[in-house]
Amino acid sequence: MPVLQRAKLLPLIVACALFMENTNSTVIATSLPVIAQSLGEDPIALKLALTSYLVSLAVFIPISGWMADRYGARTIFRAALAVFMLGSVLCALSNSLGAFVGARFVQGMGGAMMVPVGRLVILRSVSKSELVGALAYLTVPALVGPVVGPPLGGFITTYFDWRWIFFINIPIGIAGIVLASLFFEDVREEDVAPLDIRGFLLSAFGFASLMLGLATGGRHLVPAAVSYGCVIAGIAALVAYWFHARRVAHPVLNLALLKIPTYRIGVIGGSIFRTGIGAIPFLLPLMLQLGFGLDALQSGLITFVSAAGALLMKTAAKTILARYGFRRVLTFNAVVGAAFLAASGLFTPSTPHWIMLCVLLVGGCFRSLQFTGINALSYADVSNRDMSGATSLSSVAQQLSLSMGVTIGAFALEAANLVHGGGALGAADFWPAFVLVGMISASSVLMMVRLAPDAGAEVSGHILTEAPTSVRKATAQAISDQKPLE
Repeated sequence: MPVLQRAKLLPLIVACALFMENTNSTVIATSLPVIAQSLGEDPIALKLALTSYLVSLAVFIPISGWMADRYGARTIFRAALAVFMLGSVLCALSNSLGAFVGARFVQGMGGAMMVPVGRLVILRSVSKSELVGALAYLTVPALVGPVVGPPLGGFITTYFDWRWIFFINIPIGIAGIVLASLFFEDVREEDVAPLDIRGFLLSAFGFASLMLGLATGGRHLVPAAVSYGCVIAGIAALVAYWFHARRVAHPVLNLALLKIPTYRIGVIGGSIFRTGIGAIPFLLPLMLQLGFGLDALQSGLITFVSAAGALLMKTAAKTILARYGFRRVLTFNAVVGAAFLAASGLFTPSTPHWIMLCVLLVGGCFRSLQFTGINALSYADVSNRDMSGATSLSSVAQQLSLSMGVTIGAFALEAANLVHGGGALGAADFWPAFVLVGMISASSVLMMVRLAPDAGAEVSGHILTEAPTSVRKATAQAISDQKPLE
């Protein structure tokens, strides 16, 4: 397959999985208040439905690269789609919070494999000079999911039954399996290291216990002692994993990759930024429905514009990064994107909807540019041999940060509600949570400013104008001569 055609076709196939995953997430977020009412639960308790999925991703993503290397990317990708569809059916059949959370965990098992494995195929199949464009092709179709998801979820929830929102994953998943069977190469490694079983168990227990303890904290579900115990046990397991990873040759999460400056800043700085952004799917629909009195459809018709803004920005991301470079874009954009996030807390029930739409649209543009830049920067200096480990570690960090965002947003919301006297959530309970998560996202700038001015130039195509002419010519030649990854 020609290089240019591969750089377009493979991302579109993986986008089927990403489309299904993103549609599912946004549909659930929009329908969360109605699902809570149907299950007889406090809406804040439904944060477990969001965090259980993200925790499942974090638990199983570390072995996704190994399984793709050992059994073939096509095989694992198709199996992951099937597991995700099974989890969707179980969600639709759930009648209690426990069953719903468990079904979401099953969904996460599938999601942990399908998107990281699909991304790994792309990273190993296209040249670094085509990487930003390939990732854009991946995310543009996938962003249709968040655009369609909120209005679709709101419509189904308002006029039918929320359980039907999970059945929309079935035809999409089938399409992904068929396309992968036709066009995916079964990419695998000839010499695969043994699976780090002890490391997997330590990391899985650590991530699951830590996030379970944080997510159940506050006034929901379990005694405080149980939550604190889970947090302590999770931290202890993760510390034990850190010592373990330093002693084994092939740890399930290769922390040594963080020694690469661009990868370290992309992962850590990106995780900080994502922590704030991760609270949006939880806070915004609750504010619009419980705080402002809108129904699920009205809420979805407002929240979808964030994804529409992200979709618009994807077409310009490569040009902006090539013009200004990673350092300037990610530093400036972190502050602006966080400011628009915090601005959502200024909404009131009397705020005209067109103002909400404008703020969310522009904010979505800046967040999309930040994520595209972070994703491309993280792999700029990673060797092809280390792509599998880098993909796993980066994906785990992403999911944990998103889960942490939901948890922090819920804690801030509960605290504000208690200050205001407790009881039903009101419009005044939400602004402190938005301000807090906005400040967290803005703090990622402290990592981005550490980038070298020419960081990731091979990927972005950015050439420093102040560099000597000979250096600029050499850099341009190196970019134009870049060959596909072996």
